[in-house]
Amino acid sequence: KHQRCRENNLTEVIDNTRNPDFVRKFVLDFFFEEKQNLRFDVYNVDSRSCNISKHDFLGQTFCTLGEIIGSCQLLQSPPTFEVPNEKIPCLIWQDIATMQLCANKLDKKDFFGKSDPFLVFYRSNEDGTFTICHKTEVIKNTLNPVWQSFTIPVRALCNGDYDRTVKVDVYDWDRDGSHDFIGEFTTSYRELSRGQNQFNVYEVLNPKKKGKKKKYINSGTVTLLSFKVESEYTFPTSLHYMSPYQMNAYAMALKAVGEIIQDYDSDKLFPAYGFGAKLPPDGKISHAFPLNGDGEHPNCVGIEGVLEAYFQSLRTVQLYGPTNFAPVINKVANCASEITDGSQYFVLLMITDGVISDMVQTKEAVVNAASLPMSVIIVGVGPAEFDAMEELDGDEVRVSSRGRLAERDIVQFVPFRDYIDRSGNQVLSMARLAKDVLAEIPDQLLSFMKSRGIEPRPSMSSSPLHRHI
Repeated sequence: KHQRCRENNLTEVIDNTRNPDFVRKFVLDFFFEEKQNLRFDVYNVDSRSCNISKHDFLGQTFCTLGEIIGSCQLLQSPPTFEVPNEKIPCLIWQDIATMQLCANKLDKKDFFGKSDPFLVFYRSNEDGTFTICHKTEVIKNTLNPVWQSFTIPVRALCNGDYDRTVKVDVYDWDRDGSHDFIGEFTTSYRELSRGQNQFNVYEVLNPKKKGKKKKYINSGTVTLLSFKVESEYTFPTSLHYMSPYQMNAYAMALKAVGEIIQDYDSDKLFPAYGFGAKLPPDGKISHAFPLNGDGEHPNCVGIEGVLEAYFQSLRTVQLYGPTNFAPVINKVANCASEITDGSQYFVLLMITDGVISDMVQTKEAVVNAASLPMSVIIVGVGPAEFDAMEELDGDEVRVSSRGRLAERDIVQFVPFRDYIDRSGNQVLSMARLAKDVLAEIPDQLLSFMKSRGIEPRPSMSSSPLHRHI
């Protein structure tokens, strides 16, 4: 079947040889999961004409980009992608842990059966909170499950700190999603790496049962059956990668939402901030830095200006953890707290991969912001678990902090991956994304106005949706 070629890339001409060694490089995006067909046409150039049809056609060959990648001698000399000012290795080493666990004498939770247990692994963050990093499969109707072995990058398990706490929760699966908590235990990568031994048999403890029953011992035990670590090559991935052919997920989400919401802004000036990076020249870590590099004037002109500042910042800062949400939420809240008469309403659009290191502080920031004229839109990009983002979205359970409930639901979260149109029609997908994330903004604005007894003015010169961040 004839396929149209989307691009024409020409090598240089090499004179007077039947064995040319071409040196001009071509930049192509490689997608592991797609078949990318390539066609090479060879011509003999006898004139200076730029028209290919004027030259003698010698022949052609076909292959896929995957075949080229697969033919590289990766173990000896990894190939490189070239991007402006830097080379990124195609393949990098990373440690992958493989482990298998079983349990014994877990608590019976089901009325008509035993239990349907599964494990949830969490790595600890700098602030003492936990981030989910793995879920096992569910084993039906047993108190002595043996889960299948699974693999996980060591970095995902402990972020390079071998002694950092790894928490494991044991649940009984329920069809309606209200899984029953059986108990928990803690370990660390260093403990797990010792493999099967008497120290890697963990008591599953339920704090509530332990507090109520004096004779309570445990809710069963979990045993590490095997553990091994292997180093393997993997493709480095960055959700911020700038392809010359297609915007990354951050830029697409920003453009889709921003281009609609900017219509409600009178001056089209948008302060834009990044969080989680080392800044030049001294490498200071910041969680609320202006994308345009100007601390006194962080405004960007239009969404195109925000995109330009974002792309420029990627060239100048070094992305760095931990990822703290609270500073940038508080920065916007400080602005909103200065204007509470209803003349301005602030919308904070946060685009994130879902990793959050300061959940406690973020919930406090959201609760404080709920009494101000502002809303928070969170778009989650990438394949991560978004449990923390779902918790911040107060649709089911209102966000609370230190016993205080948020006055209003001001957070709307959507995962970007739900809007990838498989037919390739990004325009329709992005329109649907914008519609969904902006759907709650009018009611959130009205709820603030009503709570403060603010009536609409008969002749307003501009909409209260004045500034967006």
